[in-house]
Amino acid sequence: MKKRVLITGAAGFLGSHLCDRFIKEGYHVIGMDNLITGDLKNIEHLFPHEGFEFHHHDVSKYVHVSGGLDYILHFASPASPIDYLKIPIQTLKVGSLGTHNLLGLAMAKKARLLIASTSEVYGDPLVHPQTEEYYGNVNTIGPRGVYDEAKRFQESMTMAYHRYHGLETRIVRIFNTYGPRMRLNDGRVIPAFMGQALRGEDITIFGDGSQTRSFCYVDDQVEGIYRLLLSDYSDPVNIGNPHEISIKDFAQEIIDLTGTDQKVVYQSLPQDDPMQRQPDISRAREVLGWEPKVGRKEGMKLTYDYFKQLSPEELKKSEHKDFSEHSRR
Repeated sequence: MKKRVLITGAAGFLGSHLCDRFIKEGYHVIGMDNLITGDLKNIEHLFPHEGFEFHHHDVSKYVHVSGGLDYILHFASPASPIDYLKIPIQTLKVGSLGTHNLLGLAMAKKARLLIASTSEVYGDPLVHPQTEEYYGNVNTIGPRGVYDEAKRFQESMTMAYHRYHGLETRIVRIFNTYGPRMRLNDGRVIPAFMGQALRGEDITIFGDGSQTRSFCYVDDQVEGIYRLLLSDYSDPVNIGNPHEISIKDFAQEIIDLTGTDQKVVYQSLPQDDPMQRQPDISRAREVLGWEPKVGRKEGMKLTYDYFKQLSPEELKKSEHKDFSEHSRR
């Protein structure tokens, strides 16, 4: 009998790559998504596969899955600033009600549950790089609080079920991840810069560009998540690439990669935009034997090749006239 895994947020960027990985590993995969931010085109190649089924459902409502489950991976949540600022209530619900529903399902099925947390639980960090022991610096009532606090509550509830009920749980804190299937119009740094380059627009930097980010290629991220799920470790684990770069220097890398000659323009920094973001992955190295393998130059080329295949209509659709209200991660 194949092991069965439920992956929520299956039609999203990271969720779809996880579906691919578990199909490859021989699991029966049940994908679930309400398609608010996900796209069926990310998983349509799996529809003919006998080991894959898809449920169009919002996990903030009662979740029912027939048959047994060995694992649940909870990746259902808006993950980009444009999305969670546009649908803040749904973002809070999927992190709270959705997590509660899936914890109950895991209890009923005696399944192990892995939740997708985020580096955003650290807020605008006062500790650098960020270790799992750092409690964070988060504005609970700021515009980003709907996402940050949803994830922090999600972690708290998951650990409560682990301690009180003895439920098998895992928590991955995901740092900036990129690769094929990202949406060009989701407001995050890489798709935003690449979309502007492909459309021949100036590249927009918020603030003076000195803020830093650390980018992890999706294949490395999926490998880390897979190892964490199968490990016996229940505390949070950072999964990300510790190679840090300033946004200003990264914009120049995009210009060099795309061979374009547009200029860089600057706008004011959005509220609560973190100035530094770099994971300490000592725990992942020690517990999982994991560290990223794909360098930024290689990963960015693979991502750019994916975006170059988009039609002119898709590129035009991805255009946003004003990003000034949105943070970029």
